[in-house]
Amino acid sequence: MKRIAILTSGGDAPGMNAAIRAAAKMAQYKGMEVYGVKRGYHGMLMDEIFLMEGSFLSGIIERGGTALLTARCPEFKDPKYRAIAAENLKRRGIEGLIVIGGDGSYHGADLLAKEHGIKVIGLPGTIDNDIIGTDFTIGFDTCLNTILDAISKLRDTATSHERTILIEVMGRSAGDLAVHACLAGGGDGLLIPEVENSIEMLAFQIKQRRNTGRLHDIILVAEGAGDILEIEKKLKEKVSTEVRSVILGHVQRGGAPSGRDRIIATRMALKAVEVLENGEGGVMVGIENGTIVTHPISYAWEGEKKQDVIDLYRVADVFSR
Repeated sequence: MKRIAILTSGGDAPGMNAAIRAAAKMAQYKGMEVYGVKRGYHGMLMDEIFLMEGSFLSGIIERGGTALLTARCPEFKDPKYRAIAAENLKRRGIEGLIVIGGDGSYHGADLLAKEHGIKVIGLPGTIDNDIIGTDFTIGFDTCLNTILDAISKLRDTATSHERTILIEVMGRSAGDLAVHACLAGGGDGLLIPEVENSIEMLAFQIKQRRNTGRLHDIILVAEGAGDILEIEKKLKEKVSTEVRSVILGHVQRGGAPSGRDRIIATRMALKAVEVLENGEGGVMVGIENGTIVTHPISYAWEGEKKQDVIDLYRVADVFSR
């Protein structure tokens, strides 16, 4: 394989730049030409493809976001537009494509491989940690540390005013960020979409905490668990304590990637280049039990769903009582 391309797609995640850098440098070391695609599938469609050379990769490993930029591309759902995008790669002799993104990005990559024979490798770049086939995604650890910093600051106010503070964290339909933040941040309650937990039960737990002398609460709410303002409203009707809501929002996406995210991204990127060098494609790269692994890219939505978030939820539920 002589020419490959790299793109980032969907929501940005800290560590994407580390993956771009590692994949490009290793591919160049192996004698390949490396192209960058700006703005994800939209850029592929609009032919925003350039040869990576010079100083483009310099100094990006410590930067959050993505140096290749990212954008949504609803047109990519249409086969005729995918054909145009694929032709823009083929015209340059590009045989392999590394796609760094989440579930939606993987679906696009899978279609490119099946419809146009492009050797596609998916790297899980999303703070949500919602990709099957990997224990951790690129960006998850950095986002988790951002949430932990927010918990620490909000607890100062919660204790001073004897309040219950609901903190909404990202994750789409996955509760991984909320569960890990609750455990690592010493949270006092948890709502995630994977487990049905009523407002009544949450109110009961808060009342029990008051009876044992604990006068504040930090409750982690995954965004997929429901409207946090509606949860706040219902909770206020059932407890006497003062309740406030905080939506952390897009601040969770930003910031320099953690060392862990940089290493995970680098290891995954090196595997992607190795797979392409062997002439293979149509796979995703993940990390399981500390080992870098590959699966067919469709495994990301067809594989067995993770159980660990449920197991960790049960532990967090015990600790919050």
